[in-house]
Amino acid sequence: MADKDVPELTPAEEAAARAKEQAEQDALPYKWTQTIGDVDITILVPGNLKGKDMVVEIKKQSLTAGIKGQEPIIKGDLPHPILLDDSTWTLSPAPNNQKALEIHLEKHNKLEWWPHVVTSAPKIDVSKIVPENSKLSDLEGETRAMVEKMMYDQRQKEMGLPTSDEQKKMDILKKFQEQHPEMDFSNAKIQ
Repeated sequence: MADKDVPELTPAEEAAARAKEQAEQDALPYKWTQTIGDVDITILVPGNLKGKDMVVEIKKQSLTAGIKGQEPIIKGDLPHPILLDDSTWTLSPAPNNQKALEIHLEKHNKLEWWPHVVTSAPKIDVSKIVPENSKLSDLEGETRAMVEKMMYDQRQKEMGLPTSDEQKKMDILKKFQEQHPEMDFSNAKIQ
């Protein structure tokens, strides 16, 4: 269902919006990708540089990266906090006599997509992101339990059987009926 404040785009408008977004991303001095749990940024630099020639400051809510003595290639506030201890950077060989400054940011909230790396950069439309297929084993405790419950409830509905919440209500009613045989439950309805 469309949001009533946002008009539906025609296919041509949608294509134009995608092309504009792609052009804005291509114009950035870095490339970036993300999964639901992390963000990876790649900046190509001259091949003669070493790690000591780089300036990389990864903070919980900001990022600065570039070549020592020059304006930073990327600098700004992150849209969301990161896990500092799990965020890293490396400098590795790349084609065409270049090196790749690779920055890995581990998201604090692993349930949201980022519209940009730094808040001053152009945004992407996160509603158009198609996540990779993932395995249940990739998910963490509470998230995994929630997804498993949703999958179980979906299967139950497809078979015309009660969901886990409906089953729990029926069990409570049954227990109550057993404890109070003198009461008439013939017209009882579970909401």
